[in-house]
Amino acid sequence: AEARPVEELLGALREFTAERLPDPMVPSVFVPLDRLPLTANGKVDRRALPAPDYDGKVSGREPRTAAETVFCDLFAEVLGLERAGADDSFFELGGDSISSMQLASRARRAGYAVTPRQVFEEKTPERLAAVAGPAGAAAEDVDDIGTGEVPRTPVMLALGERALRPRFAQWAVVGAPGGLGREVLTAGLVAVLDRHDMLRARVETGDDGEPLLVAGEPGTADPADLVTRVDAGGADDGSLDAVAGRAAREAVERLDPRAGVMLQAVWVDAGPGRTGRLVLVVHHLAVDGVSWRVLVPDLAMACEAAAAGREPVLDPVGTSFRRWANLLAAQAGDPGRVAELPAWKALLGDPDPLPFTRALDPARDTAETLRRRSWTVPAREAAILAGRTPAAFHCGVHEVLLAGLAGAVARTRQDGRTAVLVEVEGHGREPVEGTDLSRTVGWFTSTHPVRLDAAGVDLAGAAAGGPAAGALLKAAKEQVRAVPGDGLGHGLLRHLNAGTGPVLAALPGPQIGFNYLGRFTAGSRRGPVGPWQMAGDTAIGGSADPGMPCEHALEAAAAIVDTPVGPELTLTLSWPAAVLDEAAAERLGRAWLDLLGGLAAHTADPAAGGHTPSDFPLLDLAQNQIEELEAGLADEKAQPTHRKLW
Repeated sequence: AEARPVEELLGALREFTAERLPDPMVPSVFVPLDRLPLTANGKVDRRALPAPDYDGKVSGREPRTAAETVFCDLFAEVLGLERAGADDSFFELGGDSISSMQLASRARRAGYAVTPRQVFEEKTPERLAAVAGPAGAAAEDVDDIGTGEVPRTPVMLALGERALRPRFAQWAVVGAPGGLGREVLTAGLVAVLDRHDMLRARVETGDDGEPLLVAGEPGTADPADLVTRVDAGGADDGSLDAVAGRAAREAVERLDPRAGVMLQAVWVDAGPGRTGRLVLVVHHLAVDGVSWRVLVPDLAMACEAAAAGREPVLDPVGTSFRRWANLLAAQAGDPGRVAELPAWKALLGDPDPLPFTRALDPARDTAETLRRRSWTVPAREAAILAGRTPAAFHCGVHEVLLAGLAGAVARTRQDGRTAVLVEVEGHGREPVEGTDLSRTVGWFTSTHPVRLDAAGVDLAGAAAGGPAAGALLKAAKEQVRAVPGDGLGHGLLRHLNAGTGPVLAALPGPQIGFNYLGRFTAGSRRGPVGPWQMAGDTAIGGSADPGMPCEHALEAAAAIVDTPVGPELTLTLSWPAAVLDEAAAERLGRAWLDLLGGLAAHTADPAAGGHTPSDFPLLDLAQNQIEELEAGLADEKAQPTHRKLW
């Protein structure tokens, strides 16, 4: 037989499966192999299968219009791909809710107005191009004045005075262009400070003695006082990140929220012609993980303009943080939100006695007692978990990670319990009609409890990559989505409503916290860092006052960093030393890693995936009914083939 090109065969295979399988079962990526890797027993070794090539997941359909071309280019830019096709799904290519905000922001810069919700609904460049409007100039909203007193949000109130301490900060480290210069950096900071209100905030004391957060007018912060230069001309490239790390920790000490010093910039000058480092440190009151996706590109754009002798002009901000904080305060008394109270009480009503050495003691268990341990998911598994698994199961990456964590807790505890209460941290930028938060800088983070239960799941089978892995993920997905509304209600009712707050405060809270930090693009991990590329060992660094009490007995976090060789998924556990011993933490982390590996292996099965009841909010369907319908669709699509064959 005549040899056929691989691409031709893959195209035929895509058509073949699309004609015969329901949409959820159609593979979104095909990996050609000379032979299948086998175990010693002659079975397919799923964990030895190569990672999918995300660039190979594109449909191949070239854009037909200028708008489609723009969105294809933006998909590739945001997701770190060589290219994207006009029919490709943003989320099947690895996008998530956070990167959808980044896409909306960059689309606006390119002249097309779309919202993160539209990205979620339309998914492809073709459909986004059809619904996008002209960006234009946003209409002036007389009610949206970003300066003045800013109401404290639930996450700020939850931490109380701890959130006001000077050392509570985040930082990012990026490559600094050779010869950046203090003058250029200062001019860039002026533009960034004038554009983003919360960077000009200060903490004051009100007439009642309570702290107030006040955003100052543009021009009230002197950027010259915020810039420090560190001479690193004698340091080799391999030690620049260490120099930047020390500079970041020193810069944290110079923050002072009560004096309005919310930001510090440190230029690690490696000398002419060398890429140095730029450290940007911001107090946590004014920034969160999503904000860095706005701040770093804005500072890069402003500095490049200043270096070229132009006046930096940054894109406008949609909704101010001050307006958003006022909207939250108003929502806390809304009857619809208050009606959520019984559901939150039911979710928190059952105590969750986890097998820790002792109960958390805020007086003894502080930030300086924390221990940390990290694990890296193998590259081929990380690529699947970040792309194919969420696409196959119609869920988010955070739900995949929570499924693995829930299974790990159930598998390692000795008391036979299968349920665990987890406080899930989210980006908090939930879509509200009339708001656009895609370019707003501030601390939007929200938290809410979720009860996860792995009852009835064969956890050993799940870790081995069997069908139980799919059952675990489907159960966790439904439990995550079972919370009232969008999840914001818990914080609103707990901290902003005087009537419901004491009720929720009296209930037991989660002992485990979870935070999916999102997906970031790194510089070359196998080569030099370029100007404005993320540098250092972590995408975002952070610090807290050593005496700050721990919120949970265990913190679980995960982050994905896109590197030139594929996505890198890191899992991290943090715990007070006296509450959990290191061996127990190691067992839990390994179990989390194993269960995620099982989910990745299971996703390689063509039959893996499918919908769950939350995918059909207007229908009253049980999981078994959905699976029967999907099986029926598969049979129906297969019938014409049987008739042709026979």
